[in-house]
Amino acid sequence: MKFEDGMSDLEGIVERLETAELPLEDALALFEKGIGLVRELSKQLDEVERKLEALTRGAGGEAQLREMEEPKRED
Repeated sequence: MKFEDGMSDLEGIVERLETAELPLEDALALFEKGIGLVRELSKQLDEVERKLEALTRGAGGEAQLREMEEPKRED
């Protein structure tokens, strides 16, 4: 699942839980689905973090924090 799709699904679940008058069973099912999405998205973020850390290691192998550059805008 693409991260953006998962976030969109999670946002929809949160909105339904906040605004809809759902039976308890339906609300619980949505909540469980939301928790599953949070776990999956968290794993994806952890993986991206590991990849970024590996890509930004210094010559001695230590992780280096670098500021992100703003994308250049073409006006």
